[in-house]
Amino acid sequence: MTRTVNGGRLFGDREKEVLRKMIWQIADFCGVEVLTYCVMSNHFHVLIQVPTLGQISDEELMRRYKVLYPKPTKYQEASIKVLEADLAKGGEAAELVRQRLIVRMGDISEYMKTVKQRFSIWFNKSHRRFGTLWADRFKSVLVEGKGNPLQTMAAYIDLNPVRAGIVEDPKDYRFCGYAEAVANQGFAADGLLRIWADYVGSDKTHRAALQAHRSLIFGNGGNPWEVKGHIMDRSKVIKVIEEQNGVLPKAAMLRCRVRYFTDGAILGTAEYVRSFADAVQAERKRKRPLKANPMKGAAWGDLAVLQSLRHEVFS
Repeated sequence: MTRTVNGGRLFGDREKEVLRKMIWQIADFCGVEVLTYCVMSNHFHVLIQVPTLGQISDEELMRRYKVLYPKPTKYQEASIKVLEADLAKGGEAAELVRQRLIVRMGDISEYMKTVKQRFSIWFNKSHRRFGTLWADRFKSVLVEGKGNPLQTMAAYIDLNPVRAGIVEDPKDYRFCGYAEAVANQGFAADGLLRIWADYVGSDKTHRAALQAHRSLIFGNGGNPWEVKGHIMDRSKVIKVIEEQNGVLPKAAMLRCRVRYFTDGAILGTAEYVRSFADAVQAERKRKRPLKANPMKGAAWGDLAVLQSLRHEVFS
């Protein structure tokens, strides 16, 4: 997740649409898979899966490079021809081109850097402004790539416009992965199918994945805010959790801001989180050992995070 400088609400529908297209375009270049995303007026979320980077042919390298320039200028056309000529020559010149391109692929940091830089250039040029557009570095959470952790993170991202009060149903918000999948847009529907691949079993269809995702978003009843016959709102949810130490249905909690999904560092089963604890402890040079902390406040199932976030978890 990354936010605009000072949290300014700078993006209207046009800006959101350009950023939405760049999220997909640069994923193709970098060779990463967008599972879902959401673009808001002052920030965006994207859930990325990074496949193992195998051998990439010169033809594929150039195809990916050209993806970045769907309407190339004369300078860009000339640059593409130079790269193609260097690859055709072979030897040291070709190897330098390969290294220069491959280093930008199969890496989350490079992906986010490219998205943010290219969108900043477009935005500043379009609005006749200059200077920083994004606040600090992006926030990232390492998510276990299957089952409940992956599905819950995806639902949380898709529910951003619902939490913001823009729509009651994320299918009605043009700029999120779930809405694209409902509209039968291929890449978004494929991402949803990857998220729910284990759950849908042999019925590996876009429709089955959509139904499973919608069930998570809305829960078993027609109103996700209805808990034991009572209609809840955000203030009641926070009171039940923080003052009464209660536990609410997941569908209700996903409609609140839950910092586990942006600041939890690692999210997955307790075993998954523990498997990274020693490495993170060494990287941060902490004396106290880190541990897996079960998520509180809802029926999260087996979810745990590395950062306990004792204060202001929910809002």
